Amino acid sequence: MDEGVILYAMGISHPSHVARKILEVKGVDHRLVPVAPAAQRVQLRLAGFRGGTVPALTLDGRRVQGSRAIAREVELRWPEPPLFPADPVLRDRVEAAERWGEEQLQPIPRRLFRYGVATDRGLANSMLGGAPAPLRPIAVPIVQLISAYYARTIEADGRRATRGGVRADIAALPAMLARVDTLIADGTLALDPPNAATLQVLSTVRVLQVSD
Repeated sequence: MDEGVILYAMGISHPSHVARKILEVKGVDHRLVPVAPAAQRVQLRLAGFRGGTVPALTLDGRRVQGSRAIAREVELRWPEPPLFPADPVLRDRVEAAERWGEEQLQPIPRRLFRYGVATDRGLANSMLGGAPAPLRPIAVPIVQLISAYYARTIEADGRRATRGGVRADIAALPAMLARVDTLIADGTLALDPPNAATLQVLSTVRVLQVSD
């Protein structure tokens, strides 16, 4: 294992899964450092990162955050198999789809999750997993307060996890998923091997399937 490759990731973060799959597709051995939900800003700052979001990668001391930035950094170091097509026209399509996947599609399940936990006590309770029953009456309100705090985050598309925001997300989903089908059909989202846009977009689709 190359000790210089360390991925800081969160299990419930689909962008973290994008970064993990990028390393797997490239065959890059790495060390995984789990990041605790709600503690990412503190944990990553202590690890030397400027931002407080996952995924975050150290590569021989170089620190990179965000799944798109990680894709490009890894591509430079390990060019095979390629995450981006050599053909310039197709590469433009892949990069546009990757950007759309990160900025427009990716925030939707995150907003739905944050709003749901912040407003639904039952969902917040389910987040506690194996926590002892006597602690739940105290822990559930704390989980909801933390979710409400993160729900105020303005995403790349300029929206927050408000009641109106999640209603708009749900209304927009059918058209967005239809666009995913089109991107697969026209070859923009290659499957074997997957390209950067494939990993970016289908990670979010997978989260939506699991959450269904």
